[in-house]
Amino acid sequence: MNIRQTLAATLAVVTLNLVAIKAEEPIGTVVFQSDFGLSDGAVSAMWGVAHEIDQELFLANLSHDVPPYNIWVAAYFLSQTANYWPAGTVFVSVVDPGVGTKRKSVVLKTKTGHYFVTPDNGTLTLVGDQLGVEEVREINEAVNRRKDSTKSYTFHGRDVYAYTGAKLASKSITFEEVGPSLGETIFKLDYTEASLKSEELNGNVDIIDFRYGNIWTNIDRDLFMKMKPKFGDVFEVTFSQDSKTIYKAEIPYMATFGDVPEGEPLIYLNSLIRLSFALNQDSFEKVNNIGYGAGWKVSLKKK
Repeated sequence: MNIRQTLAATLAVVTLNLVAIKAEEPIGTVVFQSDFGLSDGAVSAMWGVAHEIDQELFLANLSHDVPPYNIWVAAYFLSQTANYWPAGTVFVSVVDPGVGTKRKSVVLKTKTGHYFVTPDNGTLTLVGDQLGVEEVREINEAVNRRKDSTKSYTFHGRDVYAYTGAKLASKSITFEEVGPSLGETIFKLDYTEASLKSEELNGNVDIIDFRYGNIWTNIDRDLFMKMKPKFGDVFEVTFSQDSKTIYKAEIPYMATFGDVPEGEPLIYLNSLIRLSFALNQDSFEKVNNIGYGAGWKVSLKKK
């Protein structure tokens, strides 16, 4: 074989190898969320269980600072994050005040191809609404539970959710092998969906930008733009909790914080392009005693 033939043969082998590499399935990904914090070994234990299943899995943390037992924040963080991960990503979310009780352990497959492994306690509310429910399956713990863990009743995040999520992400099981189908049914928290009626815009106070005290809502830009706002326009804003008015004021719509004097309020669009409220260099939350979650509502009328 001459040099030209040798080079051609080598190139053919390299090309075949590159095609084979390209054809390989992507590495499975598991993203963890909990209210455990990072002060002990609980999160590390879940990671360890996942790597027991497949050491090649890519593991990441969404947050482990969800306030203890706060299912709404767990639901919001998932909805805030999931769309930035590729289809096929498996999210394991463990905010589970009912651990060990009869609440169901499930896997949701969304219409976008994402998977969520979690107790069916309301955690799936927002991703279900935003990404669409393809199907829900109840985890069959007879086969999808870590070996010799049945005597532990209080750490399903390690024994059931991390285990099942890793098996799903590694393709050790199919979605159908998770357990019996529940159709499209999930337990949902009640909240105010964004709407515009009779020139009044209503929505839910989804979360506080905790570092700065800004108020983030579920009202997106497209809906807000139906009111034909311009920078500088003033709106009558009302925040209420369970139908009780907590705060009412006239606030201008601005592009950014520095467009109003220090300490003054403004309406703006946040990084998720949703309607939000702030005080320039102060906490809107603390100054005005505003909370967040399913019981908190905001209403706007153009002046």
